[in-house]
Amino acid sequence: MQTFITFLKVFLIGGAFCAVGQVLIDKTKLTPARILTAFVVAGVILGAVGLYKPFAEFAGAGATVPLIGFGNLLADGVRKAVTERGAIGILTGGLTASAGGVAAAVVFSFVFGVFGKPGDKN
Repeated sequence: MQTFITFLKVFLIGGAFCAVGQVLIDKTKLTPARILTAFVVAGVILGAVGLYKPFAEFAGAGATVPLIGFGNLLADGVRKAVTERGAIGILTGGLTASAGGVAAAVVFSFVFGVFGKPGDKN
């Protein structure tokens, strides 16, 4: 039963992020790119003020998988790299922290492109 509750919580919180994004697309003149950027920046801000970590512990993958988690990952990587390497960490920290996820996205996209049928649906 505990597993079901965990899955339900993750689904509802992740779905709430998606619903907010959809409402912003439908009810405002914001472009999807600006909405995605706002989610990333929200993750950075929540991490900076110390609210993201407790939220992520409560929400699990519902908070870490969407773009808000990506923003926090970038900010956390920069923060760690600056303490380890100094000012050069500003440029390298976000890339180092997110390299695994970005590489996985590229590899999976390539694999699905090779074995799928990419192209225009018309």
